[in-house]
Amino acid sequence: MADQNFQRRFFRKPDDERLKYKINLQIRAKFVRVVGENIDTQGILSIQEALRMAEDLGLDLVEISPTADPPVCKIVDLQKFLYQQKKKLKEQKAKTVKVVIKEIRFGPNTDEHDFNFKLKHAIKFIEEGAKVKAFVFFKGRSIMYNEQGKKLLEKFAADLEDYAKIEQYPRLEGKRMFMILTPKPKNK
Repeated sequence: MADQNFQRRFFRKPDDERLKYKINLQIRAKFVRVVGENIDTQGILSIQEALRMAEDLGLDLVEISPTADPPVCKIVDLQKFLYQQKKKLKEQKAKTVKVVIKEIRFGPNTDEHDFNFKLKHAIKFIEEGAKVKAFVFFKGRSIMYNEQGKKLLEKFAADLEDYAKIEQYPRLEGKRMFMILTPKPKNK
């Protein structure tokens, strides 16, 4: 029987940021192109000279571009460098926009009131910046009325013409006919 006083040990995960870059003695190239602020001799140096220069300044030699010929190394404070890289990555993530797709479902025989209700929701979604995927779901033998579904989607797109443009025209896929509408760019 297992011991009741079992404790798990949690180990700190290795710092992935640190593993991305070769540092000081990890650099294997014989010659490197040295760059950095407050450095007198920038250019191609032997690895020993570059390491000595970094050590004299009390900084680290970090390989920035290993694929270049010769590899590009920067003389910097490692912690400061990693912090700046993390900050840049965070700024890039903040700038990226997540695309949200909202779905609106119709039946082939959707009446006028339901259509208008769903149209209002679509306008709200588009004004929020989301894409709208409108689809008509055909049950059983209602697939015979796929022309009616296509007309419904085309009417939906025509009513949203002021707010959105068609990204993908109505297309039948299995028992669903769908189209995708994307918001028009706002004039500033």
